[in-house]
Amino acid sequence: MMAGGGGSAVAGGPALHIPVLGRPAGDLLQPRQGGVYIDGTFGAGGYTRAILAAADCKVIGIDRDQTAIALGADMVDQADGRLTLIEGRFSNLDTIAREAGYPTVDGVVLDLGVSSMQLDSAGRGFSFRLDGPLDMRMGGEGPSAADIVNRAAERDLADIIFNLGEERHSRSVARTIVKARANALFETTRSLAEAIASVVRSRPNDIHPATRTFQALRIFVNDELGELVNALHAAERVIKPGGRLVVVSFHSLEDRIVKTFLVDRSGTRGRSRHAPEVDRPASTFHTLTKRPITADDDEVARNPRARSAKLRAAERSDAPARVGMPSNLLPDLPSIADVLGGR
Repeated sequence: MMAGGGGSAVAGGPALHIPVLGRPAGDLLQPRQGGVYIDGTFGAGGYTRAILAAADCKVIGIDRDQTAIALGADMVDQADGRLTLIEGRFSNLDTIAREAGYPTVDGVVLDLGVSSMQLDSAGRGFSFRLDGPLDMRMGGEGPSAADIVNRAAERDLADIIFNLGEERHSRSVARTIVKARANALFETTRSLAEAIASVVRSRPNDIHPATRTFQALRIFVNDELGELVNALHAAERVIKPGGRLVVVSFHSLEDRIVKTFLVDRSGTRGRSRHAPEVDRPASTFHTLTKRPITADDDEVARNPRARSAKLRAAERSDAPARVGMPSNLLPDLPSIADVLGGR
């Protein structure tokens, strides 16, 4: 997620966006001369600009949003051969890097969630504050949020909204959606936001009543948590020994996955003196952040979206990447196919 702002940029171009927690992210990534780095969530290019400005290195920028890739064309020209942009999912970042000619890289940075330019575009359907089509697809492919809202069973809707949005009124919201769509299908963000606001009350200065439900639908439509799990494993496979992984998350579900993964891979999980000793696989990462780094008051004042950001980082060891992931990283939810199939 990127914050608006100005500043210097690589190759003399204007920095259109400043990345959230950009300074600590850069300090921990430590771009070095001749290195190769992956910006797995290119967006408006804030992290990529900072990496290219920090060292004479190369960046592979990945984004599933073809608009972001197209808008980055000028930056590619300015970078004079040091930037490659590829439309794709960051869950495949190791394969993408290998196909670009780099079997290993010196670092990976992931800035999770929806980008500001997606959120601020009414036509993308991410925002309840801007009326537009109820879409929410980052890459434009597959079922939209409208498909889910208009076809999912009430029980599945409630589970999605509760687990991915942490909305305690999820059952009431799901019931209201199902009742309303019997008269007219939901097509716009405004119509859905108004339906949600009719059952989720808020006080002055509270978040908008539709915030959690919109978050849940966006995460579900784009399989964001599944993509994150696969991206962490891909990063483990592609980062060379001594390379760095930096992840900036924006809500508790993402941060919990990143934390659990790094605890598992670094071997820092607490041990009981009463439990028998067990053989543990070699640590593939050494954690660099004992606690997540958060935005200071000045950054939050410049960009309120930074308030919820948490940064975690780790350094790759020389141990081989593991097969398999920690259990219970993902909530137990139906698949999109199940939901649309009327299971």
